[in-house]
Amino acid sequence: MATNPITSTLSDEQKAVAGKALQDTLVDLIDLTLIAKQAHWNVVGKQFRSVHLDLDELVTVAREFTDAAAERATAIGVSPDGRAETVAKTAGTKGFGEGWTKDTDVVESIVANLKAVIDGLRERIGTTEEADPVTQDLLISFASKLEQLHWMWQAQVA
Repeated sequence: MATNPITSTLSDEQKAVAGKALQDTLVDLIDLTLIAKQAHWNVVGKQFRSVHLDLDELVTVAREFTDAAAERATAIGVSPDGRAETVAKTAGTKGFGEGWTKDTDVVESIVANLKAVIDGLRERIGTTEEADPVTQDLLISFASKLEQLHWMWQAQVA
């Protein structure tokens, strides 16, 4: 089998820039999904139900974006790497503790993790501007929705 059976319309340099941005986004989103599921299973407190349901929404969004990032990478001839080992070593998220977690602590953790993912996206939006505006547009759409969720999560403890 060929090492790269998918050709790209991008130059090698453009592909490298966009591919790195997409890979970094992919691992952040995978980890955000895992963090939200861990929180979902372990949240306790007076706001349990609303936080539990909001975590479901976050997981759905993050999974959708994960697939879109991986498919964009594939479309430009970059093999996405979503393996657990890669995510654990390279994600820019803040993580989440183990065990039962008070609802307000869950909210604070999700806010911090969303901010970390958004900060990474904003950096990558800048780096992809010239290299690949299509990838940049995808990252902008992710940032827009995640910033909306960031606001909504913050409002729960304001």
